[in-house]
Order: sequence, then C-alpha cells, then structure tokens
Amino acid sequence: MLRNFCKDTRGNIIVAGAVAMIPAMGAVALAVDFSEMNRHKAATLHALDVSGIATARQVLKGQTDDEVKAFAKDFFEANLGPVAPADATLTVELPNSSQGGGLLKMSANMKYKPHFLPAFSYLLGTSSNGSYANLEMTAESHIRLKNTMEVALVLDNSGSMSSTGHGSSQDRIDLLKDASKQLIDQLAAEAAAIQQVSKPVQFAVVPFSATVNVGNTNSSASWLDQDGLSPVHHENFDWTTIDGGATKVGGVWYDQDNNKLTRWWLYDQMKYISSWQDGGSEQKCVKWKWKNGKKKKCKKYEWFPKPDIPVTSKLINWRGCVEARPYPYNVNDATPATGTPATLYVPTFAPDEPGDVSPYDDWGAANNWWNDDTGSSNGATRQKHMQKYFEALDDSSPGLGNYYGPGYSCTTNPITPLKDVTVTASKDTVKAAIDAMSPTGYTNVPEGIAWGWRVLSSKAPFDEGRPEIQKGNDKAIIVLTDGMNTYEDLGSTDPAGNKSKYAAYGYTGKGYNGGSVGRLFLGTSNNVGNYDYSYGNYSKALDENMDKVCANAKNEKIIVFTVALDLNPTNDAAMISAMSDCSSESRLQKGKKLFWNAKASDLDDVFKAIADELSNLRIVG
Repeated sequence: MLRNFCKDTRGNIIVAGAVAMIPAMGAVALAVDFSEMNRHKAATLHALDVSGIATARQVLKGQTDDEVKAFAKDFFEANLGPVAPADATLTVELPNSSQGGGLLKMSANMKYKPHFLPAFSYLLGTSSNGSYANLEMTAESHIRLKNTMEVALVLDNSGSMSSTGHGSSQDRIDLLKDASKQLIDQLAAEAAAIQQVSKPVQFAVVPFSATVNVGNTNSSASWLDQDGLSPVHHENFDWTTIDGGATKVGGVWYDQDNNKLTRWWLYDQMKYISSWQDGGSEQKCVKWKWKNGKKKKCKKYEWFPKPDIPVTSKLINWRGCVEARPYPYNVNDATPATGTPATLYVPTFAPDEPGDVSPYDDWGAANNWWNDDTGSSNGATRQKHMQKYFEALDDSSPGLGNYYGPGYSCTTNPITPLKDVTVTASKDTVKAAIDAMSPTGYTNVPEGIAWGWRVLSSKAPFDEGRPEIQKGNDKAIIVLTDGMNTYEDLGSTDPAGNKSKYAAYGYTGKGYNGGSVGRLFLGTSNNVGNYDYSYGNYSKALDENMDKVCANAKNEKIIVFTVALDLNPTNDAAMISAMSDCSSESRLQKGKKLFWNAKASDLDDVFKAIADELSNLRIVG
C-alpha cells in the first residue's frame, strides 16, 4: 500500500504547491514578526529615554530611592505603547552619592513573542512540541546629573590675621581676601557650563572671631530668643533686683508693668545723657512781709535759674552677635524651636562688670561700662544687679563698641547668606563682604564652622540652601584659621568671679542652668577640666567642640575643606592635627584629606587646589 501511495501521482500538484508555499509563508511570517519586533523595540527604547529624563528630575527633587524607582516604573510602563508591561522589565540604578551629580543608569529588557514564527518552526520540524523561545532585547540609558554647589567661606577674622604672612609682604587678611575672590571668580566662570539650572554655584561668607555676627536686621526673627525662654538668656542677670521686683510666669520674666524682661528690653531701655537742656528760670520771693511770726506777703521777687534738664538718647543697639547654644546644640544644626528653648539663639549682652563710676574702674574689671554702685561690696552682686541699667548713664560720649559695653566681643561683620555668584550683582555682594573683613578679637573656630553649616542649611536660621535630600547638589565648607582656638582667661583680676572675658560661651565661671559647670565645658571629655579656668584648658574644650561639629557636619554630607595658615608644625601641632581631622576625605583622590597646612605665600595655590577639587566634584556634562 505504501508503494502504491508513493507511486500514485494524483493530486501531486497540490502537494507540490503546499511544499512550495512553505518558504513563501516563512518569509511572510519572518517579515511580519521582524517588523513587529522592531516596532516593539522602538517603543521600548522611547519609553526608556523619556522615563530616564523624567526620573532624573525626580532624583534632583530629592525623593527617596523607593519613590524614584516607583515613579520610573510607572512612567516607563505608561509610555510602552504596543508593548505589554508584562513583557518589559525596567531596572533602575540610582546615583550612589547623595552629594552631587553621578550617573542615573536605567536598563530595559523586552521579550518579544513572535506571531507566526512558532508555526513556521513547527512546519520546519524545528520544534517538537509547538513551543518557541521568546526573542529578547536589552537596552541601557545613562543620564549624567548636573550638580549644583553651595559653599560657605568660614574665614578667621581674629586679630592675628593682621600680621604679615610668612614669605609675603602682605598681611594675612589681605592674602585671604585675594585668594577667596579668585576662588569665587573661577567657579562662577565654570558655572556657565551648567545650562537651565537655577543658582548653579552659590557662596556665603561667615567671618568669625570670638563670636559670629548673624546680622542685627534679624532682631525680630523667630529663631532668636524673643521672650527670654532659653536658660542662656538670664545667665548673668537677677531680674528681682529691679525696682518693684519681677515675677516669672510660664518661663518668662515680667516686671510690675507686665513688660517682658529680656536682653532685647535692656537694649531698648538703656539710655545715656546726650545733652542738657536749659531748665529756664523761676521767680522766688527773697523778701517777705511778716505778721505774727508768719509770712504774710512777698515784698520782693527775684529770678533764679532752674536745674538743667537731661536729654537722653538710646545707648546702643544690638550689634548682631549671638552666644553659642548649650551642648549638644552648639555643635549641630538643630532647628530652633520655642518648645525646646535651648535651641533658640540668644543675643550677646556683655554685662557691666563691677566698678564704681564708669568709665573709671578701680577694681580693674575688663568691661566696666556703667554706674553700678548698688551699696554692695560684692563684685558678683554688683554685676548681676539690674536696676543700674534703667538709670541714665551720665556721660555725653560713652564710646561703647566692640571692646567696651554690651557689644563686647562682637567684632566681626555679619554673615552674608548664600548668593548666586553667576549673577554679577550677587557676586559683587559676596566679594564686597570679603573686602569688608577686618581682623579683631580672638579665635573660636568651632563656632565659625557651626555657622558655616547652618548657612548652607535649608532650614532656619538661614534657609537659602537647597534641601539636604536633594541629589545633584554639593554643600561645602571652606574654613581657614591662622591660630589656636582661644578663650581669654582673667588671671588674678576677677572681682565678679567670671573666670574669663565675655564671649560666645558667656563667662566660663558661671554655671549653666543653675549648675556649677560653665557652658564651654558641657559635652567635653575627661581631658578637659570642668573647673580648670586656664587658657590652655579653654583651648582644649574648644578643640573638642570643633571635633564634634566637624564630625556632625560630615555625617550630614557636608564636604569640609580646612586650611591652617602659617601654623608652626612644632608649636601648633595640636591645632594642625585638629584641622586635619576636621577635613573630609577627597572623593576624587583616594586617601587624600581636604586639608592644607599653608604658608601665606602659598595661599593662592592652596585655593586653586580647592577650586580644582570643587570643579571636579561638579560633573556638568
């Protein structure tokens, strides 16, 4: 039968035609599937490209990794067109640094299920069960994020900066001004490569010495202690000594007229006699007619001068400096809040130190600027007595300023908040602030660094910085000092038991919040003596505060550059080590610290190296 079938030629044309159609049908199937596969491939590539751009925007907005990935998946699948979401898988690799730029990597894997090819394969006998492996395609998209930069120049304005720099004929402060302005010019010019990005490079200036000036235009700011709630606010005052006494309600002191008793109120109330007004004259009887031993009638009048009338003027305004917050808020960027009074910033007010008659001080107090004869011979009592401030100072030219009066130790110009230096007017403002710096006072590096961090922040007191969670943005502090951390002791002349001159931590001998330990020593190790009121111990306490604020800032992804200027490797070894420890590790040169021990003659080169490092941190294309 089989032989007959093989010999039978009837209907062979149909079989031959069917056989002939196999290649033709295969070609058509291949053409259809190839065309459809290309359409799916193009749709997947388009979805990958547009979702990459959209996702990059979400990264820069600072969304969390999970939020970004969820957004990317939804956006990708919504733009797949003819491709079923089940057939396309998206993989997202986010930039591995939250500090700026980096690559956003996205890849898509698309599986294509042929329409005709499985049948064709069956006809050809290439598949025994009718199944056919799906065709796969993989594509990648890399988007380089354009990162922005915010830099705080934390610059030493202490008195030693007026000294001639080593290897140079110029003063250190002038060399610093030139180098800082060149740094700004270089980075501002490079920022021109960043297109369609708002405020690509911003700079702030934080001059520091014994204190930091936040600007007296902020006197009504809510982050300042307006009501006297902070434990720091009343550290050197005894409000119960004012006439009529004082009461404390809800943490706020009030006088009998319901005025809030604060440092702000003292600044407003203190007056001095600026001139004398002629009191005029009045008639007085100089000859009387008497009757029965009593004055009956005036027989003669004469004119007599009346006492001159004092004209008073406001003594002094708050200059803008603030005290350091108590530990741990002195070394962090905690947002000021009335619910946590210790987080509020307190305006500096250097008390009148004991003496008899200002400006003469027979007790030798460092800052005796007011009449304080209270009837007590105890120096601490005389210093804390408050009624004295409400009696006009009998002095037509009190001459109170940086080193005398309530503004004692407030020697620097105000902070200049972040400004976009790609805008000419803003760049000029920053450079003018640098030019205006003048060296006076002592050195408190940790307080300068703390305010450098705060000025980069997106929250109060200075909120010009971009959100901390925003990727593609570098926040950097450049801190320079030419000396050791200092807090001045008083030696043997200390009638009020202050133990130090007044500065950011008040008096080291006045216990914080009713305790016996001064604020400067809070949070320090056993290497610092809580009752060692010596210059060297003060420096050790400040060094430890510097170590903490640097560590905290770096933990929050702040890049810290440090420059020690003209420090002696032998005599200043401790400060050099502290400055090196404070600095960040370079992200570009493995094992390199962002620290320079510079001579004044090398300062330009150091700042150029800093500019190069910052430039490389900014990937712009």
